[in-house]
Amino acid sequence: MQRSPDFTAPQLFTDPDAALAQVRRIYDQNVDFLRRSMHEYVSGAPFDGVRVRACYPYARLHTHSNLRQGDGLDETGRKRLSYGFVAGPGRYETTLTRPDLYIDYYREQFALLLANHGGELEIGTSTQPIPIHFSFAEHDHVEGQMSAERRAFMRDVFDLPDLTTMDDGIANGTHEPGPGEAHPLSLFTAPRVDYSLQRLRHYTGTSPDWFQNFVLFTNYQFYIDEFIQLGRAEMAKADSPYVAFVEPGNVVTRRVGLASEPGDELGHAPPRLPQMPGYHLMREDRSGITMVNIGVGPANAKNITDHIAVLRPHAWLMLGHCAGLRTTQQLGDYVLAHAYVREDHVLDEELPLWVPIPALAEIQLALEAAVADVTGVAPGELKRIMRTGTVASTDNRNWELLPDNTPQRRFSQSRAVALDMESATIAANGFRFRVPYGTLLCVSDKPLHGEIKLPGMANHFYRERVDQHLRIGIRAVERLREGGVDQLHSRKLRSFAEVAFQ
Repeated sequence: MQRSPDFTAPQLFTDPDAALAQVRRIYDQNVDFLRRSMHEYVSGAPFDGVRVRACYPYARLHTHSNLRQGDGLDETGRKRLSYGFVAGPGRYETTLTRPDLYIDYYREQFALLLANHGGELEIGTSTQPIPIHFSFAEHDHVEGQMSAERRAFMRDVFDLPDLTTMDDGIANGTHEPGPGEAHPLSLFTAPRVDYSLQRLRHYTGTSPDWFQNFVLFTNYQFYIDEFIQLGRAEMAKADSPYVAFVEPGNVVTRRVGLASEPGDELGHAPPRLPQMPGYHLMREDRSGITMVNIGVGPANAKNITDHIAVLRPHAWLMLGHCAGLRTTQQLGDYVLAHAYVREDHVLDEELPLWVPIPALAEIQLALEAAVADVTGVAPGELKRIMRTGTVASTDNRNWELLPDNTPQRRFSQSRAVALDMESATIAANGFRFRVPYGTLLCVSDKPLHGEIKLPGMANHFYRERVDQHLRIGIRAVERLREGGVDQLHSRKLRSFAEVAFQ
């Protein structure tokens, strides 16, 4: 016997807010049903022969023409945005989750679809089950109260996460709709989004609700220490544009003069930091800055960007240390990546090596201008402290110990000016997931020229450069924000038949 919530029939909407309200009603009704059922199950109620199922809401668009409406045009008559429309006539749909978290995002996508195509947007209940684990509230830990036998029996009663519904075929460009199947509206299905939201909690130690639309990645804790100091200092300023600073364990510090909000009291500093701790300097419109210490290596870089991508940030930037490969570089010089050599191997299956990873002009200009702003060096003199060139990323931390100098030969042939283990991965996953990306590194050693890191040199280097480097990254974010985020989501990252959602 299947037990399900009352079915909500599909409805058609011409108003994006009304459509969004219906998405929220369906989602809340189905998740509440699952939570009630789960609490009954945990309390020991009989569920023999019972299958509990509730499904995600969906959004669907039918269009019959290649033409688009006049709304959304700039003054020259060209489409202003690179998203918000479908490729051609047909049926397009996607499942949706967490409308509380994605409320502004969904509203924009719905509004653009209706403006560009007219007609109506269909909202209904899909046939895609909500896995029971994805229905838990932020602080639910009901599984821990059950016996091992009761936990094993769960899969007979509830839908559990199904990895076959969570692949990245749409983002990778390999998804082909079957006969009679709708074309996708978004890069990610609802189960794929929910899976990543759960992973973000695990890896960063913070709720996905805190994440901001500009993300800084680093491979050193020194940068995080500086970011923590900066975040706490901002909270002491009554006129700061930032409203809260959140640390692992969901520890929330509100800006001076602002009252605590419900749930703030639930945050507690963890006994040990998570694998990739996240910190969030928040603005009311989510245009603040999230910073994550991804640690060392391309596997971590791919892992965290796989999951942050579902939040659809406006941009992510890599700030970290690198090996300088040129004799003219000095310790502390900056490297602005304009191309990448990918020897990280973690994305070879999803993004073949023949796919170029281009530099994005808007990001490059913001980073270069930020270096000038923070260092005080005139733009024409920046070459004294910053090289623009190719960055190579490798998965072999001890590449310099390989015989016959083969890595050095390849790096020389590629014209690489710097080497690290994460930047190409972050850029490639940004390209893959249509998230604007950029890289500004700082030279911390020159292994090809006998300048390796030694404790005394490292301490002096970190003391001189970390604070400045972080401020450059933050200034770049400010420039991107001031320039308007619409310019970031350009057609450079869009494929031939792209999904409509940003």
